[in-house]
Amino acid sequence: MTKRSVSWRLVTCFASPNLSLNVLCLVVTIFVLLQNLVISHYQQPILLPPSLFTYLNQQKEPKEISKNETAYLVETLRESVTFLPLKDLRFSNKPLVGHTWFMSSLYDNQTKGEVQYQEFPSDSSKGRLLCLKGVDDHDGSWNYYALAWPQALPVNASLQEGFTFVSYNHYDYGNMWHGLSSMVPFVAWSLRNQCAKPQRWVLYHWGELRFKMGNWLSEIITATYGQEPEFLRFVDENRPVCFEKAVVMRHNEGGMSRERRMEVFDLIRCKARNYCNISLTERSKPRIGMTLLMRSGPRSFKNESAVINVFKRECKRVDGCELKVAYSSNLTFCEQVELMSMTDVLVSPHGAQLTNLVLMDRNSSVMEFFPKGWVKLAGVGQLVYQWGANWSGMRHEGTWHDPVGERCQFPDTDRRCMSVYKNGKIGYNETYFGYWARRVLNKFSIRKTQDVVERKHGYNGSLDGCRC
Repeated sequence: MTKRSVSWRLVTCFASPNLSLNVLCLVVTIFVLLQNLVISHYQQPILLPPSLFTYLNQQKEPKEISKNETAYLVETLRESVTFLPLKDLRFSNKPLVGHTWFMSSLYDNQTKGEVQYQEFPSDSSKGRLLCLKGVDDHDGSWNYYALAWPQALPVNASLQEGFTFVSYNHYDYGNMWHGLSSMVPFVAWSLRNQCAKPQRWVLYHWGELRFKMGNWLSEIITATYGQEPEFLRFVDENRPVCFEKAVVMRHNEGGMSRERRMEVFDLIRCKARNYCNISLTERSKPRIGMTLLMRSGPRSFKNESAVINVFKRECKRVDGCELKVAYSSNLTFCEQVELMSMTDVLVSPHGAQLTNLVLMDRNSSVMEFFPKGWVKLAGVGQLVYQWGANWSGMRHEGTWHDPVGERCQFPDTDRRCMSVYKNGKIGYNETYFGYWARRVLNKFSIRKTQDVVERKHGYNGSLDGCRC
């Protein structure tokens, strides 16, 4: 019976001349209204509000819910938790299209210019916790995720207290650049959430579990958060693990504005220097520090001494310029941090060691070198350090692609040639290198006198009371 019909019957009853009939109609009408209220009350979804026990315990009228009924409902919720594959095979043939195949049923929180993330529990999860299950490190479709109420966790599940950071990386955690790209959004999130630190990390690559990071990245995390990262291991494929609080990142820096990225790199740079106890003074740092950061093996210079002599000659022509030659593979993490803090112009072949550029002062310069074939066949991957320089406040001064190198049996535009060119070595052009070095050093000398304030910019800890 609708509210409209009830109102109409009430009017009809009172219009009758029979008093007894009026009273009877009034009683019946009130009874029907109360019945409608009870029915509408019990038609509310049992999952709302978020705390099931609170909801159930408040239902004192018109019917008391027994402890047995409460236990039955909790058990029903526990059994109804549905685990889905972390790797959605429907999208496995296009993994870069929004990374939609990792936890594909859930959407990210997105604010213009900010990092994209998922947080549990939250309003978007309706108060539910994130639960993970599976131990596979070769096929992500055998690892699973689900959402569950804190009072009705899945059968056999364990609860991990505190903050957990869950990272998805399409590449890997061993490579310095790819690993750093997966870490940056977590630091950005922490800056806007009272500097929250994770008690543990869960690492996924294509939905496959990973249990470690490269040493350089691990040191960066330790310096930034003040504690060594702990990586969670799942020991039983049939025992889910749920998290009191969890933050999931699956898009690296996607969506972040340049200002946000620079803010993160300012903090990382400052934290790394403090961690390594590096305090620079005007006396300890050269007026212009130029560093040749070399590689061994693939993408190294064919004639290192000739390349060194070119840059040494050009550096001597500039008052106060000091040249250092180093191999990142021979340096500890803190030695790399110290070297970069003394570097204003970084000269290096394309490779992971260039990730160190984020540790230089803002507005420093980067010069990058490639073997033959990369410009046509390497795709956007060859641009990552140009992007990295821009995001961290550096100046990428261009690239040099060696026109000479190993011959490929196929045309130079054939993708099969990339396997030949990928690990090629780099020659040199003395005339061009000399001109290029003079131009970069001259630009930096002028810039240094004009924007000392910007180059000395450091993280000021203005957000949420965070301090370096």
